[in-house]
Amino acid sequence: MNIGQAAEASGVSAKMIRYYEQIGLIEPPARSQSGYRVYAEPNVHTLRFVRRARSLGFSVDETGSLLALWRDRSRASADVKQLALKHVAELEEKAAALQTMAATLRHLASNCHGDQRPDCPILDKIGARN
Repeated sequence: MNIGQAAEASGVSAKMIRYYEQIGLIEPPARSQSGYRVYAEPNVHTLRFVRRARSLGFSVDETGSLLALWRDRSRASADVKQLALKHVAELEEKAAALQTMAATLRHLASNCHGDQRPDCPILDKIGARN
């Protein structure tokens, strides 16, 4: 199949497929005699793996580590679990930071009159010099 068909089958855009190949995250597929990429089912399976890992918030580097573990049949599941739990901790830290930001903005918005006057505590807080 060509890159467009692989993109459709995997859910990864053709542009991202080319990018992943360029950075070495995935191996380039075979080429036809005319130089076009020719994707087989194993390529698509790998692309689906990458899409799922990225949709869970794993970075490109972390996805590369997961791919290496996925391909290594002698891997220890403890290594996979460690990587996943490290990512969970990072996600929880980001979620807590987002909750703090939301609470701050909610508080500022509750103190804003939201009328035709120019006074706005939201802008005042963002523009504060401290």
